[in-house]
Amino acid sequence: MDVSAVPAEGQLVDRFGRVHRDLRISLTDRCSLRCTYCMPAEGVPWIMKDNILTTLELERVARVAASLGIDEVRLTGGEPLLRKDIVDVVRRMAAIEGPHGPLRVSITTNGLRLPQLMDDLVAAGLERVNVSIDTLDRQRFADLTRRDRLDDVLEGIRIARDSGLRPLKLNAVLLRGVNDDEACDLLRFAMDNDAELRFIEQMPLDAGHTWTREGMIEGAEILDRLSAEFDLEPVDARGAAPAERFVVNGGPHHVGVIASVTAPFCGACDRVRLTADGQIRNCLFARGESDLLPLLRGDADDDAIARLLRTSIAGKRAGHGIDDPGFLQPDRPMSAIGG
Repeated sequence: MDVSAVPAEGQLVDRFGRVHRDLRISLTDRCSLRCTYCMPAEGVPWIMKDNILTTLELERVARVAASLGIDEVRLTGGEPLLRKDIVDVVRRMAAIEGPHGPLRVSITTNGLRLPQLMDDLVAAGLERVNVSIDTLDRQRFADLTRRDRLDDVLEGIRIARDSGLRPLKLNAVLLRGVNDDEACDLLRFAMDNDAELRFIEQMPLDAGHTWTREGMIEGAEILDRLSAEFDLEPVDARGAAPAERFVVNGGPHHVGVIASVTAPFCGACDRVRLTADGQIRNCLFARGESDLLPLLRGDADDDAIARLLRTSIAGKRAGHGIDDPGFLQPDRPMSAIGG
């Protein structure tokens, strides 16, 4: 792209006028589960340990990003709670001040380590938790994740509920012929635990590249299934949020549907991603990345890091292009990109 078109100051704004305020940081590509729609049973080639960003490097990038208007950091993976210094990472992130105040820090997790870490994470400044759960059936959970750990996830959700952090969100992916008959059961479970359930369309980000449009359960179909048992009232003012939200049975509970494939929200996207090995990605489905590692481990100053962030955002496309005939799935799977 024409580097002269890259803003030299101000917020992280792309050529379509989208202001970026949300930084997703992947802490590791490793995970304690092996979900069938994410990776094969044997896992994937892991990022070399020496290439994983240190805590000080993560803190530096977040501090520079905050100076450019980023006001929220979501820690992802892989499974972010596998990182040994996760509590220190949260503490350092929560202490960063931007133009609008301290960074708001949240995390997306499979919940397995929440019973051991929740109190320390809250004390460190964690504001919100998203826990992934796709089924309430033990055998299905074992089949889907290749691990018999449903009880541990349920305990993690209970711990998160009792922590008082709100909103507590639960993420679920419905797979045709696998767990798609549990949509209403999952919503009831979420409401019973004072959580907001968010159904996420299966996306072409699996390591095995087995995703097909025909096999995916679309957001509209999910809503049809829920509407058979619940009264859903749309919530206005979605803004940059990825989920289309609905009030359930008049409130107070809500449910959301993230239809990234069939109803993309690219026009309002305010997210930028940092992978565990220091790559900046301006879109979840981007095939190109901007490498921060040489800057972080060389003699570059913070201005150089800011310029790379600005350049990456300035080159962001209008949309992810899944419906384009020439769309190609990213080489990295979701576990290596970070949600």
